Formats: sequence, structure tokens, C-alpha cells
Amino acid sequence: MLRAAQLLTCLALLTACSDSTSSENTDLATLKRVTSPFRTFSAATTAGWSTKITSCMADQTLGGMGFHYGNTALIDGTVQVDKPELLLYEPQADGSELLVAVEYIIPYTAHPRSDAPPVLFGQQFKQNDTFQLWGLHVWAWKANPSGLYADWNPQVNCSNTTDIQAMVTH
Repeated sequence: MLRAAQLLTCLALLTACSDSTSSENTDLATLKRVTSPFRTFSAATTAGWSTKITSCMADQTLGGMGFHYGNTALIDGTVQVDKPELLLYEPQADGSELLVAVEYIIPYTAHPRSDAPPVLFGQQFKQNDTFQLWGLHVWAWKANPSGLYADWNPQVNCSNTTDIQAMVTH
């Protein structure tokens, strides 16, 4: 009897994990589908991601993030999988910029720092006190050995631009 109960518990846990993984995979597929047209920066600009939020962000130890471009109409205190507020671009040797990631953001004014973190893709947002917001990176377009939702990507760099915002992390 105990063995049967243990098996049922394990099965329930596996099903729950499978459902959350399935949901995450569906959300990631949606994100890639809606951002695919923006692989080149010119297409993103035309669609509204034209506000330069940061220079090319780099950290000597952790890697890079690239340039952050925002669609300010989407920065409204809510997040949706198919409407990332920021698109992140890595500068290329030919002068172009290539989409590497997105970032979802919620300003502290809309979701106070003292509240529980927002969640998307089953991931908790991280506090960013420098910019007074909650943020979640998703490296949908460039593999990240630090993880799909890590802030920094050691495979992203700013070596093809002089417009660099060096970051100091603690």
C-alpha cells in the first residue's frame, strides 16, 4: 500500500513538472515566433522597438548583454510573453546588430520592490535597483552557457562598437 502511494506521488510530481515544462516550451515557441521578424534591427525599429535604452552592456567577468532597445508603448507595468518590452542586440563586425535576447521589465512604480517578484516562463523576475525595475532576460536567439534566463551571456560581447556601457557587478 505504501509503495502504491509513493508511486502515485511520483507520478503526480512528474506530471506537474511535465505540464510546467510544456507550458514553458509553448511560451518560448511563442516568443521566438513573434520576435523572429526582428532578427535584424531595422525591422524592430519599424515595429516600435526604436528607443535606445542602453549602450552596449558588457561586464569583464560575466559577459555581455548588448544594446537594449525598447518599445515604450509596452512599458506599462504588465508583461505578456508575446510582447517583450526590450529587444537586446549584439553589434556585428559589419556594423549591423543581431537580436540575441529579450528582456521583460516592470518598473518599481508599477510593481513595488517590496512586493513578491513577478513571474513569467515559470521564472521569478530579478530586482534591478540601478534602473528601478524588475527584469527577466530570455536568451531566445543566442545560446547562453549561464542559462536561458541569466542576466549576462559570456558569448555576447561589445567588441564591434565603441558605444559601451561597462558594468560593475558585485
